[in-house]
Amino acid sequence: MGFVGDSSGPSRARERFLEGGLVEGGVRDLILSSWQRSVLLGLSPDQTELPYREDVDLDSRLVHAAGPVLDWLQSRFAGRRMNVALADADGTVLQRRFGEASMARQLAPIQRIPGFVFAEEVAGTNGIGIALAERRLCQVYGAEHFAERSQANACSAIPVRDLLSGGVEGILSLGCPRTDVDPAMDTVIREAAGAIERRLLAENSARERGLLSAYLDARRRVRAGAAGGDGHLVPVDELVHSGLNRRDQTVLTEKAAELIASAQRAGVEVTLSDGRRVVLLSHVVTSAAGVAGVAVEAVLTDDAPGQRLAALTHPGAQLGHPAQEGPAAREAVTPAVPPTGRLADLTPFGTTHAQTGAQAPLTTARTAEPAGAPGSIDGGTDGVPGGRLVLLGEPGVGMHAVAARQRLELLSEASARIGTTLDLPRTARELAEMAVPRLADFVTIDLPEAVLRGEESADPRTDLHRRVIHGIRDDGPFQALGERIHLRPATPQLRCLADGQAVLEPDLRVTAGRFSQGPERTGGLLSYGLRSLISAPLLARGVVLGIVSFYRTRERAPFGDDDRSLAQELATRAAVCIDNARRYTREHSMVLALQRSLLPQRLPEQDAVEVAHRYLPAESGVGGDWFDVIPLSGTRVALVVGDVVGHGLHAAVTMGRLRIAARNFAELDLAPDEVLTQLDNLVARLDRDEGGEEPGTDGTGIIGATCLYAIYDPTSQLCTLARAGHPPPALVHPDGTVTFPDLPAGPPLGLGGLPFETAEIHVPEGSRLVLYTDGLIEDRHRDIDTALDQLRDALARSGPSPEDTCQAVVDAVVPDHPADDIALLVAGTQTLAPDRIATWDLPADPARVSGVRADVTRRLTDWGLDEAVFSAELLLSELVTNAIRHASGPLQVRVIHGRALIFEVSDTSSTAPRLRHAAATDEGGRGLFLVAQLAQAWGTRYTDGGKVIWAECALDVPTGMPTVAGIDWDDIPDIE
Repeated sequence: MGFVGDSSGPSRARERFLEGGLVEGGVRDLILSSWQRSVLLGLSPDQTELPYREDVDLDSRLVHAAGPVLDWLQSRFAGRRMNVALADADGTVLQRRFGEASMARQLAPIQRIPGFVFAEEVAGTNGIGIALAERRLCQVYGAEHFAERSQANACSAIPVRDLLSGGVEGILSLGCPRTDVDPAMDTVIREAAGAIERRLLAENSARERGLLSAYLDARRRVRAGAAGGDGHLVPVDELVHSGLNRRDQTVLTEKAAELIASAQRAGVEVTLSDGRRVVLLSHVVTSAAGVAGVAVEAVLTDDAPGQRLAALTHPGAQLGHPAQEGPAAREAVTPAVPPTGRLADLTPFGTTHAQTGAQAPLTTARTAEPAGAPGSIDGGTDGVPGGRLVLLGEPGVGMHAVAARQRLELLSEASARIGTTLDLPRTARELAEMAVPRLADFVTIDLPEAVLRGEESADPRTDLHRRVIHGIRDDGPFQALGERIHLRPATPQLRCLADGQAVLEPDLRVTAGRFSQGPERTGGLLSYGLRSLISAPLLARGVVLGIVSFYRTRERAPFGDDDRSLAQELATRAAVCIDNARRYTREHSMVLALQRSLLPQRLPEQDAVEVAHRYLPAESGVGGDWFDVIPLSGTRVALVVGDVVGHGLHAAVTMGRLRIAARNFAELDLAPDEVLTQLDNLVARLDRDEGGEEPGTDGTGIIGATCLYAIYDPTSQLCTLARAGHPPPALVHPDGTVTFPDLPAGPPLGLGGLPFETAEIHVPEGSRLVLYTDGLIEDRHRDIDTALDQLRDALARSGPSPEDTCQAVVDAVVPDHPADDIALLVAGTQTLAPDRIATWDLPADPARVSGVRADVTRRLTDWGLDEAVFSAELLLSELVTNAIRHASGPLQVRVIHGRALIFEVSDTSSTAPRLRHAAATDEGGRGLFLVAQLAQAWGTRYTDGGKVIWAECALDVPTGMPTVAGIDWDDIPDIE
């Protein structure tokens, strides 16, 4: 953009804009938005005529308050080419002042005569119009003006507000040639606008003083007539609530403000903190200047609840001051008061809000009790004993006070109700629910897709989607949920994103062209009855999270500046909560991705079980639950389910470490209790190494974990289990019967030093073994026994396949809002057919090797595995020979035909063979090396009576064998 005094930058940008070119970055966003609105309104840059109003009120309250200030500005700029203008809230000029007197004769009528309208809708971009549209201090220089007639001028304009209501009363503007711009203009115009606002407030105080005088005069006459005297009164400034605590004073003042806002004779009964009851009565008062107001008196009562109120508010009762009340007030019927004494229903929400800039109280007219009862609530007024003035003011002021309190209550409640969870869509919904109907009739919230994923949107202007629609009815004329929102230039939504502030459109019928989303969209909004709009950005920590739009229908008063301030505050508070939810979503997604990456990505193929599984993260965070399926030697399989205490990244990482450790210990073919012992030692060691805190502190150290470890053998249908503080499994028998095996509980992992016990159960073929974590059955909304009964019923009714069983459990047992993550593993047991297992018992005699080899060859031929005979003979010869040479006692040879061909040689020795690399000159030491070359896996597992050496060969082995270490396979002699 160009500098002040050099309009070449804006001038070129303006030319490109009028030609339809791209001008972003070439001019301020504030000006560009105004240009776009001007074009949408059908204005022309060469337009010279502006509307003129002959009925303009040149003797208004604003003119009276601004007169001395305008005179001061005229003297301040004496001798300079400065044009001072005062316009009303519609943009109509009410007063002009000139630094040079000759300017009044030299300028065109449009620039010197009051009555011309400079609102943006008719005049395009100019100081008065843009200050009204943006409702803040604005500057327009040279070519930034939309109209060509103003290209040589510069202007600063600022709204003038009523400090009580917060509404814009008018616009103060300073204009001069663009070459004469003074940097001090902004300071001067701020001071001048503030002076006018203070004078407006002083007028309100003067009106209240007149009301107080009328009230006191009437009360003196009433008391004189009742007591035969002049009714002496104590000084006006004495505190009226003497003897009352602060809470009671506040309650009485609030109820009095509501009565003033009702603008008629009424009453309400209030119970004080000490149990006493006070009746508040309102009386209409008219000052000598004709200003109508309401005085509220308090009467202490000992009557039954409601009795005194009914008597005092009866239409025939002598209330108020007849000499000062108008006919309408004398004939008014008291509104119905709820039993609680609240008058909230008498003052609909939506009135304007008192700004904090006023130093004087809203109702400065307070008086003390009559003589004769100093320091108490006793006294008398109008024949009513115990009466005392509590509050006095104009009805409009009372409404401002009530509205201000209601807005504070709304903000206080919003702080408690918005952001109750870290769920991002729900947080956005809570914002809408807070605003309807207390602030708006309809609320829409648009968020970028990236924000919902926990990321920052690269360009929120083009990535918006409708996420929330909430209103007093369900048939609002808005784009459907999930639809992409395409915003045209100059819309309030884009303006609020550009400025970072809420944008107010008080009347959509007048300003529809500014924000048109297409004729059909705008027409739909207006025909539905929407009349007023506030768009506010959801901005937190410098990140744009979306847009919230508040709408009111024609049945309610249009939004004002106080509503805009409230909407801005609500949006700001909600944005922080939404950003917290976004950050949590990002971290939750990262931890969940880590958690899922640490879980099995694909379960291995094996012959023992058919497996189905589920992992369900907690609603509020990712935990440390895991499961695993680990193939073991001899077609056995290990089933593992575990749970790390805690949630978040630390729990996920710990889970990954434990799962890897459990898999490594399983590879050693350890028994279940031995695996748990090793995991227990690992958890305790990790806790010490990482500086774990004592349980119950806020440290991030490992507190503990639970685990269930099971080994199922399909050749014997036996399952060996051990658990460490983990829930027992469920067993679904082939007939559908469900049992929970009684297993020794065992301590949780991490306590250290405590033993674990195993249990062995028979599992018939076709059974289903169900392992799960405690998140499935533990929920604060139900008893654990109830959850176990639900689990039993779901398993009994489920289909025979593990997948059907998994889904049935998830549907019937998983809580609606799980507080802990859930791991579920269902294993359908299978049995290896007896004809696929061959076993030979033989003594430790080398002469028996050839016979076993021949038997194995025949069995492989029967199985149709002729291509594996050569490798099998060689491998089995080495295993049996090694056992005969280094072990003792009888041997057993077992061959299993499953997915692979498995050879096992059992002996009574506990000494394990060791693989070594023989030198070229060594005569022996190559047996296990050959086994390792022939088998895809081999190893040793220990039994109660010794050990088993096993080797597993794939069934697709090649028929031709390579040479190893310079030795031909054909050169290896048979061992007789």
